Amino acid sequence: MKRRQERRRTSKKQSLGLKVMLLIAAAAIAGLVIWIGSNDWDIKKTLEPTGTSNSDKDLPEVSLGAEDKKTEPSLESGEADEQNPSPSEVNPEKSGEPSKDDQPFDGGYVEGQKLPKEPTYVKNILIANKKYPLPETFAPGESKEARAAFEEMAAEAKLSSFNLTAFSTYRSYDYQVTLYNRYADRDGVEAADRYSARPGYSEHQTGLAFDIGEVNHEKHWASSSFGSTEAGKWLLANAHRYGFILRYPNHKEQITGYMHEAWHYRYVGKPLAEEIFKKNITLEEYLGVD
Repeated sequence: MKRRQERRRTSKKQSLGLKVMLLIAAAAIAGLVIWIGSNDWDIKKTLEPTGTSNSDKDLPEVSLGAEDKKTEPSLESGEADEQNPSPSEVNPEKSGEPSKDDQPFDGGYVEGQKLPKEPTYVKNILIANKKYPLPETFAPGESKEARAAFEEMAAEAKLSSFNLTAFSTYRSYDYQVTLYNRYADRDGVEAADRYSARPGYSEHQTGLAFDIGEVNHEKHWASSSFGSTEAGKWLLANAHRYGFILRYPNHKEQITGYMHEAWHYRYVGKPLAEEIFKKNITLEEYLGVD
């Protein structure tokens, strides 16, 4: 009698153990199915080591460019600046037809010209370029009107998630001496003249020129790449509404004297900026000066 009872207990235990094992196996299979399903039933993907994904492997190697290696982030930019691309890097999107920028350029300066005693105004607009320099003593500082217009523009840009900053505005004659000489020593006078103004010829000395970039995107500051960013595109399409014009447009070097600078904007006031923007012309073309 006792043996039968023991056999029954043993049988029940074995049956219970088998049920538990079956439940564990079923749970394991269900978990495996869920895991594979979460990986889109991609067998190769499920066999990858943990923490590795195709997107990680496809990421290109990142190398530091000239802008990233810059050691003087607070230095003001020129008609380009220390971040300026070399002449060969400008205008990468060439059209099938040769532009004016493809033609030889003599530099645009009137050699031997002396700086004037008074600044030049044409149609009541202050002009500073390679033909119309400024007095060495001309030092108005940053324009308050231009600064107020920029702050208004930057506030609206934030509504579109663009945090604009003016990283270089007014620049003194003495500072331009240091800046230009550095570029001429580094790249030679001919190359420097395409992207940096000689002392007395810099539009930054007027206090009306604003070099604009996007906060936390310093690699695009004073770089042609800024024009391809969303912030750069927004600025190009909206700056005129606040009185700013893109001072050195693409394919206009024969007119402005400088390579295309996507970051350099000049304050001229809203009415004039609107007109220049709609006509798609430069300040020189509007004023009728070379």
